[in-house]
Amino acid sequence: MAVMNMIQALNDALRLEMRRDPRVIVMGEDVGRLGGVFRVTVGLLDEFGPDRVIDTPLAEAGIIGTAIGMALYGLRPVAEIQFADFIYPAFDQIVNELAKYRYRSGGQYSCPLVIRTPSGGGIRGGHYHSQSPEAYFVHTAGLKVVIPSNPYDAKGLLLAAIRDEDPVIFFEPKRIYRAATGEVPEGDYTVPIGKARVEVEGKDVTLISYGAMMVECREAVQKAREKWGISVELIDLRTLLPLDVDTVIQSVQKTGRVVIVHEAPRTCGFAAELIALINEKAFLYLEAPPVRVTGFDTPFPYTLEHDYLPDTGRILKAIYETVHY
Repeated sequence: MAVMNMIQALNDALRLEMRRDPRVIVMGEDVGRLGGVFRVTVGLLDEFGPDRVIDTPLAEAGIIGTAIGMALYGLRPVAEIQFADFIYPAFDQIVNELAKYRYRSGGQYSCPLVIRTPSGGGIRGGHYHSQSPEAYFVHTAGLKVVIPSNPYDAKGLLLAAIRDEDPVIFFEPKRIYRAATGEVPEGDYTVPIGKARVEVEGKDVTLISYGAMMVECREAVQKAREKWGISVELIDLRTLLPLDVDTVIQSVQKTGRVVIVHEAPRTCGFAAELIALINEKAFLYLEAPPVRVTGFDTPFPYTLEHDYLPDTGRILKAIYETVHY
């Protein structure tokens, strides 16, 4: 297998699916001639031409509204929002139109549209280029929300998303676009949407995360074992909606302890929903209160981003305190 970073894996997925299915259209700001601000779509314009790789005006609501129309008329658009922070002008189109088409038409119409967007901090992008808005979309019935943490999953999940009959918001953790590398099959494969992965098996505490935070979590798992002999079970959710409830609950029932990590702000972040779910379904198995390690309830700070983002030290402290509760 070839070794790719996440950008190469995503580009490979787009190219592969555009060759396989002529209905697939890529559109967004600078996705054509420039190849995207992070170069995910580089080379696609040369191979597939301007009818299938479309540079759009700087108008996010227009991009998503146009993509919705394309999807309803039989195309499979993949729309790029250049940074997740810019998705809010299209919020009405996404939550009131895109998400509701199947429901409002009584199942007569689906809307197979993928919205790709880089998210998260860690690249000194400041508060307009670093936010993690996944919770807004998890709260919207009718959408699927995906966040890969490695190149293999990025390619397989994107192929699955493009082939899905319903809309998918595909968050790409840009901090690890080039930092995360790994073996990726060059041919066709999919990673199922809605299925989490137990990356490391353990028996003392369950550590749950997704996206770029998996980097710090992997390091914390190793250090907890080396420093204290703590056996941590690490789960990569991969998909937030639909959530793989069975994998989460089975792990918590096994370990009795759980720490949840994400870089989005704490209040009403996805960890809050997970803890409520665990309390509903596994309360009698808990040996300690569930703990969350998150970003802070502030605007994303430019100069203090590495204090804002959860690091291995904060995660290790949470693991230790949970195990010794």
